[in-house]
Amino acid sequence: MQLWSKICVLVSVLLCVSCSVTPTPDINVVKNFELNRYLGTWYEIARLDNRFERGLERVTATYSLRDDGGVKVVNRGFSTEKQAFKQSIGKAYFTGPSSHGALKVSFFGPFYGGYNVIELDKDYRYALVSGPDKSYLWILSRTPTLDADVKQKLLETARRNGFDTNKLLWIKQP
Repeated sequence: MQLWSKICVLVSVLLCVSCSVTPTPDINVVKNFELNRYLGTWYEIARLDNRFERGLERVTATYSLRDDGGVKVVNRGFSTEKQAFKQSIGKAYFTGPSSHGALKVSFFGPFYGGYNVIELDKDYRYALVSGPDKSYLWILSRTPTLDADVKQKLLETARRNGFDTNKLLWIKQP
């Protein structure tokens, strides 16, 4: 095998391994999840910094059903650097039973990352979502703002699950 081919295989393996979709064992996902109630637009209230959202404010995520049974994901945010909206369209699928808030999401071809709902209001007004590890966390709301009591509750849940809430970025919404 040529050196270039070996490097390509190694990089492919590393990318697949690094794109975990299951949460760490100490994170429990919502077990009574109802996708149809989750669909629609959510405002990003806070997040841990990540490269694909860096510099974005007024961020929303809109979820709708796909023909193949998956979920269409449209993430949209305003780039302060470019003074324009940026949008990414992806797809998501459950990683287990559809009653569990554990999905895998992809914005880049065959590569998936974890999308795990770890707290969800009974009326689906706000949610706490993690990635596959403690470096990804989002606070989402159906409205551009959240009451202080709700924020505090979500921060406590995040801390109980081992997230460093001091590193959360609070996102400017309209």
